[in-house]
Amino acid sequence: MRTQLMAVVVGALVALGGTAAAQGTPAAPAQGKAAAGAKAPAAATKGKTEVTWWGHAAFIVRTPGGAVIAIDPWLTNPKAPQGAAQPEALDAILVTHGHFDHVGETKALAQKTGAKVFGSFELINLLGLPEAQAVGANAGGTFKVKDATIHLVEAVHSSSYQADPKASAQYAGAPLGFVVAIDNGPTLYHAGDTGPFEGMALIAAQFKPTVAMLPIGGHFTMGPAEAAQAARLLKVKSIVPMHYGTFPLLQGTPDALRGELKTLRGPAKVVDLEPGKATAL
Repeated sequence: MRTQLMAVVVGALVALGGTAAAQGTPAAPAQGKAAAGAKAPAAATKGKTEVTWWGHAAFIVRTPGGAVIAIDPWLTNPKAPQGAAQPEALDAILVTHGHFDHVGETKALAQKTGAKVFGSFELINLLGLPEAQAVGANAGGTFKVKDATIHLVEAVHSSSYQADPKASAQYAGAPLGFVVAIDNGPTLYHAGDTGPFEGMALIAAQFKPTVAMLPIGGHFTMGPAEAAQAARLLKVKSIVPMHYGTFPLLQGTPDALRGELKTLRGPAKVVDLEPGKATAL
């Protein structure tokens, strides 16, 4: 998957601006580094949970209790906000699986912030993190980070990790999704890369998520039609689309998702997030 995606990224970026890329990162301006005068995101509005989409499947969540959580932090992806400063402080990093477009800058962020990194047991071991920061677990695991309770749940996908592009990819354990239940706030479900599966109904019954971050691009994950079915199983109020438009292969769109939800008469609202803009949920 890495090889195919890398080829797509390079082709797309050349078409857009003629710039070379490494791991899907435009050469200029440097993503994730503060441009002149750029400021780090402010703390969450008092009493609110704020979510910032960094493009692709990457999010930063700020809770009312002060937890700052990064999910699948590929913060240098082609859709990342131009000139935005990467977080200087993190409490936790959640990684759904080992593919490069989800691991992203996990190691660098963990080193910079001291955050604990949560993911499958095999993947966390492969990342080579300090023991105090490495939280390898599996579906069924539950952890508390300030006012956020993090539940690890299943996903339907594959997972391999390739630390060196010239080396063979290694098995990185089962893929995961994350449910983040915030005290006196919303319950967020980040599905990771997945297709729909009946276990989403169990996630709905057990955790009652209110907001689902669902991939809609297709090809490697759900497309809009499957995401609408997932929303039906999850019984969520809002869907935040992700994992679309980053590469030409990921052709699903939020509008197509709205159309599929209308066909199913699904009540969920599609919430398009603008990369780099903190949004209260």
